Amino acid sequence: RGAAGCRWRRQVVLLLMASALGLAACSQPPDDHESAADPVIAAAGDIACEPGGQVTARTCQQRATSDLLLQRPLAAVLTLGDEQYVQGRLKNFQTQYGPTWGRVLSITHPAPGNHEYQSGGDGFFQYFGAAAGDPRHPYYSFDVGAWHVIALNSECASAGGCDRGSAQERWLRSDLRAHPALCTLAFWHQPRFSSGGHGSDVAYQAFWEDLYAAGADLVLNGHDHDYERFAPQTPSGKAAANGIREFVVGTGGKNVIALHAPKANSEVGAATFGVLELTLHPSAYDWRFVPIAGSSFTDRGHAECH
Repeated sequence: RGAAGCRWRRQVVLLLMASALGLAACSQPPDDHESAADPVIAAAGDIACEPGGQVTARTCQQRATSDLLLQRPLAAVLTLGDEQYVQGRLKNFQTQYGPTWGRVLSITHPAPGNHEYQSGGDGFFQYFGAAAGDPRHPYYSFDVGAWHVIALNSECASAGGCDRGSAQERWLRSDLRAHPALCTLAFWHQPRFSSGGHGSDVAYQAFWEDLYAAGADLVLNGHDHDYERFAPQTPSGKAAANGIREFVVGTGGKNVIALHAPKANSEVGAATFGVLELTLHPSAYDWRFVPIAGSSFTDRGHAECH
């Protein structure tokens, strides 16, 4: 975003030089989207190893990723499913997830994954409590700053379905109508589009169609243990300026796995532990992938809401 003009931080130096040398300096004002008051959130999925998991360079890095969440004030943390392996029992959450990502439990908004439901989902709802929504209707929404945020449940058989006309899909349409925000973000576990080992899943086509029709901006998913950023696209996977940008962020700690050949519209991919930070401006957003200590990969950018 700074390539087309002078960056704000450079402006002070240039103005001082201009004053001393009698030269004209760039007078571009700071970008509106750089307000320090705008909320910052963080997100990742596929997080805590089962009890007894050994920390290695490739596995069980939930402590290192959770340390990233403490580096700056966050308005919210979104967990993108499979918070606890190998089964999301309450005891496992308490002994593994709790001492790491549980340090930011008070600002966490969770979505469940398939591993939570391997034990029926009870441990997930018991551990997160009211923040996880109603177990009978396990999807919910809330606002962060000017943004509307929607947590969906990708375990369709346990969540009232995901296809068009299902209870969850009808709720989604109703929620979007009731919250016509300029900027909208939705998150759940299994991605519609992915270049990872699990790949793309058409089970969530209706979610995408509803979100696209409402002008939503972002979808966050996990499930594939990698980081991937897609260009804005339609529910059919066609690049479009008014499309939805999807991030797959299955990099929360369990392990990371190399991506396969990039799918259409995939812009960036990496097998690196870390979290995605989003700065939610009133009409735009910044993204930044923050890796754990010792890793160098990162990804950052800016986009306007539509």
